[in-house]
Amino acid sequence: MAQLKKRNPSRMTLSSRVAQPPPRISSSNRLPKRSSKGPFGGMNITEANIRGVPAVKSRAETKRSSGKQSTKDSKKGDKDKREGYHALKMQRALSSVPYGHRSSVKNTISEIESFEQFAFLPSIQQAITEKALPGLTDIQPTPIQRVAIPKLLGQDGKRKKRSSAVNGKPEMEQFLLAGETGSGKTLAYLLPTIDAIKRQEAADAEIAAEEEAAKEERKKANPYEVEAPPLSNEPHPTTGRPRAIILVPTAELVSQVGSLTKSLSHVAKFRSALISSAYSGRIVRNRLFSPAGIDVLVSTPHLLASITESDPNVLSRVTHIVVDEADSMLDRSFSPLTSAIIDRASPSLRQLILCSATIPRSLDTFVRQRFPDATRLVTPNLHAIPRRVQLGVVDIEKDPYRGNRNLACADTIWTIGRTAAEVDERSKGQTETKHIIVFVNEREKAQEVADFLSSKGIDAIAVSRDTPEQRQSEILSAFTSSSASDATSSAPSAPAVSRGSARRTLPNTKVLVMTDLGSRGIDTLAVRHVVLYDVPHTSIDFIHRLGRTGRMGRRGRGIVLVGRGDRKDVVKEVREGMYKGQALI
Repeated sequence: MAQLKKRNPSRMTLSSRVAQPPPRISSSNRLPKRSSKGPFGGMNITEANIRGVPAVKSRAETKRSSGKQSTKDSKKGDKDKREGYHALKMQRALSSVPYGHRSSVKNTISEIESFEQFAFLPSIQQAITEKALPGLTDIQPTPIQRVAIPKLLGQDGKRKKRSSAVNGKPEMEQFLLAGETGSGKTLAYLLPTIDAIKRQEAADAEIAAEEEAAKEERKKANPYEVEAPPLSNEPHPTTGRPRAIILVPTAELVSQVGSLTKSLSHVAKFRSALISSAYSGRIVRNRLFSPAGIDVLVSTPHLLASITESDPNVLSRVTHIVVDEADSMLDRSFSPLTSAIIDRASPSLRQLILCSATIPRSLDTFVRQRFPDATRLVTPNLHAIPRRVQLGVVDIEKDPYRGNRNLACADTIWTIGRTAAEVDERSKGQTETKHIIVFVNEREKAQEVADFLSSKGIDAIAVSRDTPEQRQSEILSAFTSSSASDATSSAPSAPAVSRGSARRTLPNTKVLVMTDLGSRGIDTLAVRHVVLYDVPHTSIDFIHRLGRTGRMGRRGRGIVLVGRGDRKDVVKEVREGMYKGQALI
């Protein structure tokens, strides 16, 4: 009897009725429908039930299946059925911008042809030609500048002057600027901000003149009134209290944006300062609390948040805040600090500008929840890699690489560098120096790739988060400061061979191996070639990495190394989108 007794089934054995439909029960005693949600909702399921694919065939599909069609037509129907489930949509998606809106923006900005059409002050117009864009005869604003500057200046005439019911002051204006990499977004937000500061400075001067005149009238009315002498050590009213703050994620961007701001200040006559962790505490204190005052401050959110914790008065006079690289500055790591700075400056804040090269869905959701009244200013080619940038693919599984990614990277760089030894026809004996950036996905891989390239005679250096910040600034400034037109030197037309050894070296070629540290915001005008050592994880990384070349209307080329475990379908769709000029959404 013990052997005949029914045993309990094993926990790891599927039921014998797993492929059979559930038993039919009358409507009165019907079992409750089992929900597929929960941690164990996907067990014992024989059908995929992919979300978004209809379980029942549509009327058109039923009609096609019932009719007599060829096998070719049926395959075409299956292809149409799968349309929409592309590889890029399986990644972290970007926020879509309707093509109708892109066309309307393109028609609007076509009417603007020069900076003189903007309502800038004369000093700002002079600073544009002398400092911002020196040496150019035909100066034309870029698409993002044509879209953003009229809105930020209120030149379009559609700005709503809403007043708060509490203090009667105008509410804070919120803008989201989004344009492709290398399109001049820094000038798009910097010039209107400086113009607003200069106009407010003129208004403050008029108020001070009126107060001085009223003071003189009181003296005439009461000549025997005794006035206290002014204090000799009284600080400047703007000491430690800037009017505008520009927040950037890294110390390299602080140096880049700060140098442009400083050059504009020589002509427009305003005071600017840049602070970051690359400077000592004494330098930061002297710059922020300068006796001459400060108008524009460029800083990272970590440093500024720590300063405002001990001295909240720093944000008491801020009227403009610019958050550059907003897709990074409003993520999980930066969002608490950036939001705290905005909240503390909100009583005096008049304009908030969020600037980014892409609008991920996370940023789109954050802006809709936190700043629902934000005006979105996007370019017609947002989320699209410029067609002047070519993308090549190298299959590392084929001969002679046979899966050796390092060897494929070195051979690609040697192929690019050989063209640097060609003599320029216009200046004999002078050759152009090639600047190449190699992007890797992991920072541990950066130094390994740089060492391998150096062993093959290539001048390569690695930069990652493990590199000290002072060293990062030195390497990036040395790599990006020299432009392609200036970096010329006499060299032989063939690869050089060092004396005393048979080792070949690649002349006139500089290679920088890095992670996404240098894919955002860094001005790489001299870079014409980008090598993607690893296939980027998302389309956002594709846009930022390939955006390091082909900047300011120049041509560029990107080369991606594809292996056995890489997403070849993603690379294929990126190439097709670049060829058609479509956005990567």
